[in-house]
Amino acid sequence: MARGRGSGRGTKAVKGPAQRPSKAKAKSGRVTPKQVGRYTPPVPKETKVSPTWVPALMFTCLLLGMVIIISNYLNVLPGGTKNAYLFVGLGLITAGFVTATQYR
Repeated sequence: MARGRGSGRGTKAVKGPAQRPSKAKAKSGRVTPKQVGRYTPPVPKETKVSPTWVPALMFTCLLLGMVIIISNYLNVLPGGTKNAYLFVGLGLITAGFVTATQYR
């Protein structure tokens, strides 16, 4: 078996876009997007911020759901251990996760 140069195990160098000369740098020493040639999306003018009730509702649902499930297993809730308490606890935890997806 004839092999070419080297063992053939290494990766071949992939040539990318040609490097621009150092003259392409701005006066501040940074390269601007037009000089590099890559697309940079524009910075949004307004950043969206969630109201304070969103994380409060999220943590309330998560903690209340967890407390209900633990209380059910400890037989603290009225009526003994019931599957309905588990479903209510899991529903609250799910609502907490859904609320967490709305947080910005």
